[in-house]
Formats: sequence, C-alpha cells, structure tokens
Amino acid sequence: MPYPLDAAAVRSWCGLALEVLGRERERIDAINVYPVADGDTGTNLYLTLESAARAVEAAFDGHTSAGTAPCLADAIGAMAHGALIGARGNSGTIVAQLLRGMTEVLAATDGSADALRRALRRAAASTYEAVAHPVEGTVLTVATAAADAAERAAAGAAGAAEVARAAHEGARTALQATPGQLAVLGRAGVVDAGGCGLVALLGALADALSGEVSVTPVAVRADAPLPEAAGCEVADGAAADGRGDPEGPAFEVIYLLEAGDAAVARLRTRLDGLGDSLVVVGGDGLWNVHVHVDDAGAAVEAGIEAGRPYRVRITHFGGASRTKEPAMTARAVVAVVPGAGLAGLCVEAGAMPVAVRPGEPPASGELVQAIRQAHAREVMLLPNDPDLRHTAAAAAEQARTEGVRVALIPTRAAVQGIAALAVHEPGRSFDEDVVAMTAAAGATRYAELAVAERQSWTMAGVCQAGDVLGLIDGDVVVIGSDLTRTAMTVLDRMLSAGGEMVTLVLGADAPGALAERLERHVRERHLAVDTVVYEGGQHAAPLLIGVE
Repeated sequence: MPYPLDAAAVRSWCGLALEVLGRERERIDAINVYPVADGDTGTNLYLTLESAARAVEAAFDGHTSAGTAPCLADAIGAMAHGALIGARGNSGTIVAQLLRGMTEVLAATDGSADALRRALRRAAASTYEAVAHPVEGTVLTVATAAADAAERAAAGAAGAAEVARAAHEGARTALQATPGQLAVLGRAGVVDAGGCGLVALLGALADALSGEVSVTPVAVRADAPLPEAAGCEVADGAAADGRGDPEGPAFEVIYLLEAGDAAVARLRTRLDGLGDSLVVVGGDGLWNVHVHVDDAGAAVEAGIEAGRPYRVRITHFGGASRTKEPAMTARAVVAVVPGAGLAGLCVEAGAMPVAVRPGEPPASGELVQAIRQAHAREVMLLPNDPDLRHTAAAAAEQARTEGVRVALIPTRAAVQGIAALAVHEPGRSFDEDVVAMTAAAGATRYAELAVAERQSWTMAGVCQAGDVLGLIDGDVVVIGSDLTRTAMTVLDRMLSAGGEMVTLVLGADAPGALAERLERHVRERHLAVDTVVYEGGQHAAPLLIGVE
C-alpha cells in the first residue's frame, strides 16, 4: 500500500538507499570511467548516503528525547545536511546538492504528489547551478529526465508514490542513453556511474513510498548506439564539467567550507581557473567544495582565503589517464592534520592529508579510505595524535588485509609529523624510510598553547576559564594570562634540555606579531638554534611547538 511522503518515509528512504547502494557499490565502482577512472563512485555514493542516514537517525533520536515527532522538514533537512557534510567525490557532492534542492521545496509542503514533482524539478536545476561547466550524458541528464517523468505523472493526478516510481523509470531510461551522449562511456560500453547511483537512489524513494521493494539490479552496460553513430561531439576523456585534457589533473580536493555567498562566488572563479570538475554545493554559510587540480595546495589556500575550510580530503590520482585505472605508486604517506594550512603543507611534502577539526577525530574507515585513495603498494600512516593510536592501528590492519603494506609511524603531534615528513625519502627502502621517519618523530618534543574553556585541575595547578595553558608532551606545565609570554616560558623549558631546531605552527587566531617575537626570543636566548614557522590555518591550536 502507498505511504505518505513524511518524516517516516524519509527515514525509510535512507535505509533502503543504503541497502541498494550496498548491493550495487562494487558494480558501480567497476563502471566508473568518468570523469576519472578511479573506481570509487559507488563507494563515494554509499558513504555520502551513510552520512545522510546518520543525520536522519540523529534527528529522530533528538525528537524522541524531547517527546515530539519529527516533521517532513526536519527529516529531509537532516538528510540533506548529512549528505552535505559527508559528501564524497564528484558524484556524492552532486547528490548532496540534489537533496538540498528537494529540501528547498519539501520543507515548506505537506509532501503531496505536486510537491514531490516540484522538488525533483528543483533538485535537477540545482545540480546545473552547482557544476561549473555542465555536460550531458552524466548524472545531470538523468536527474533532468527524472524530473520530466515526474511532471508527466503528476499531471495525471497521481499520488506521491506514483510520481516517485515514474521519476525512477524516467531516470532508468535516461541512464541507458548516456553512452550515446558521452564518448568515454560509449567506448567503454557502460552507462554513467553517477547516474547509475541516482537511479538506485530514486528506486529506493519509490520503494519507500509504495511499500513494494524491488531488488532488480540497475543495468550498467550500454544498450544505446555508440557516440559516433549518435553524432556525439563530446571529446573522449572530457572532464566532468565538459572540459579538460585526456590525462587530467593529478589531485581531487574536497573540503567543507564556512563562508558567505560573496566569498564563495569569488572562490568558484578562482578554482575554475585552477582545474576542472568543479562542484560547489550548499548554502546558508556551509558549503562542500570539490575540484580536480594539479596544485592541491593552491586549492586549499583558495578555501582559506574564502573562509574556514575543514575536513580537507586530497586524493592523488597517480597521474592516471581518464580512461585508465589509476597508476599504483610504490609508496605514499597519509597524515592526519589539524587545520587546512597544514593540509597544504602535507601536499607540498608529497603526503596525503586527512584534515580534522578539534573534537571531530576521523573514524578508522575514513583512514582506510585515505590509504586506498593513495593508490600505493606501501603506505606510511601518521596519526599525529595520541588519541588516534588505536583508530590508526585498526585502519592499518584493515588495509593490510587488502594487500597494502602499511607502517604506522607513532607520531603524537602534528610537529612530529612534520619532522617525519622532512626526512621521508621515497628513493630508499621502505624499512629504512620507516626507521628514519620514526626516529625523526621520536627525537621531536612537542608542545601546544591552548586557552582553558573552564576552571579545572592541571599538573601545574588550578586554571580558570580564559587562562593560557602551555602543554609539553601532552601535560600542562605552565598557566599564564598572555599567549606570547606563556609561549616563551614553554620554549625556555623545552630548550633547557637542548635542541637545534624549533618549529612553530601558528593557528589562525594567533596574534599577528607572535612568530616574530618568538623567533627573536629564541635567537637572543638560545644560540645556534634555528626557527621555522608554518601557518596552521583555521582549527589548528593557537600555537604548536616542536623542538628537535
């Protein structure tokens, strides 16, 4: 029997979508030849919907605790927000925008058939707005076909379930035509992978509303004429937005960004000049940015200039052609870092960063995914946080079962990771490199300057909210009222045991003259000690210190 389009239906939709994408993810990964043949579209869509489903469950739990029932706006809004913050890859980012477009309509309606029809139309239109240079034969085409089919069904006074089923069938038909619209698909004899995922998602919606669950797999092979016969003029290997050379950029860069509309408009223009496959989705101050570039550091820096980027994910394509599997490299480094500024530094050093915000540590699955995306036979994993030791160990063990040789470098702070990267040498043997990086990290004492959030007991005494805390090797040793003076005291204590190099990592909120004053202090008080300064960016601590 048909069900109404309400909060319960959205919850059911999420669950069914996860089930179908779980079944289809490997098949969708296998046909992922566009825009880059990196074989992860199915996985990215699954992870995106997993984040959406978690957000919906959290919304229901919150209402249960309050003794209320969620409405359609609560559920669909949570689904869209969860997809936005968890979007992976080009396809996941576009699906997040689709859900946001649906939310813009459904949040203010009662979930009628006409509302669903208008929501699907808005969803399709919003994807074209998000992609810098749209091209047909992709998920965009499939979304438009779904909206067209929904329009026709709604005109016949159908219910929401019938509209959803019509949209699903319209998407299926359009999907089978994609090889005739995009040359790279026609030559490979497959349909568009992102469109395939959207068909699965719409099928789950139709099932949730009709109560009739279908287990028919999505067709992934082409049955349409090849591009040449269809008169397709899209060049083989075109970028996701319709531009680009066959080889394509070296990196995929994704991050969440807190920024205003005007800053994001400028960011779009800058990123469009840096690379291709540009998709920027979101609104109301929170955005998900996706782009393929050769200069990953520049893409991250553009985000820093626009606002506050976090959850930075950088994937190296290994110089892969857009029509070939990504090349496996001999060795790679994956490093967890606080703040986008350090993410850019890692990229410059040849490492793949996993940027995190305070209080939001990565799960082992996220680290496993980063190891996979490194496309390397040997990987050094730098957790850069003592609390991530077990998480990183679990990720390393999982990656080993998949045939990747992983060494866990026991870095307990970002400055130890910087020291380890400084001696990383891909030209020597893996074991020798691991020993050198481990030794460099172990020879680096680390400190952090933080601001106390509340009164509490520490090893240095009782601190009050607003006090500046100086931590050495994880323990509070100094309580002060001034960041610069407290930092000087911490430096003196660390250098009293000797040292040749001081590393300073400045957070975005650090005083402007802090680095200059600390460099002068070290130069005047500690002879023959060099100082190097890095910008940590947003979400890094006010000051990180390393002494080697």
